[in-house]
Amino acid sequence: MNKLLLSLIGIVALLFLTNCTTQSASTPQNIQRKWMLVEFQNFTKEEMTAAKAHINLSPIENTPGRYSAHMGCNSMFFEATFDTDQTVKFSQVGSTMMYCDRNMDLEAAFGKALPRMTSYEVKGHDLILSDGAGNTMKFVAEDWD
Repeated sequence: MNKLLLSLIGIVALLFLTNCTTQSASTPQNIQRKWMLVEFQNFTKEEMTAAKAHINLSPIENTPGRYSAHMGCNSMFFEATFDTDQTVKFSQVGSTMMYCDRNMDLEAAFGKALPRMTSYEVKGHDLILSDGAGNTMKFVAEDWD
């Protein structure tokens, strides 16, 4: 019963936040895709692959500046503003609230670290987010073989 109630609260919160308007610049064309997380803190690539950890920076119709992520359990959502000088601002990070036996550590760490990321760089098929203090997240484009 608690899981059902938490899921319903999460869905209502997601619908409420989806209807909010944002002021954001358009997302640069070269990052508008789904990116698989491959390097992050002390998590192994195998852990992230098993969780199908990813961030989706594809435009969502009627909700500019809103994006999603998944770290193996809950659906995550956030706002982001990308500037041409390769700076980025992440805010309004949230997620549904289901409990999962696995992946909760990855999800919690990602949700805490994402708002701290301040710059982005695309190198070939890789997207690298960094916070200026040496902490990074590395993604590879999903559609790259």
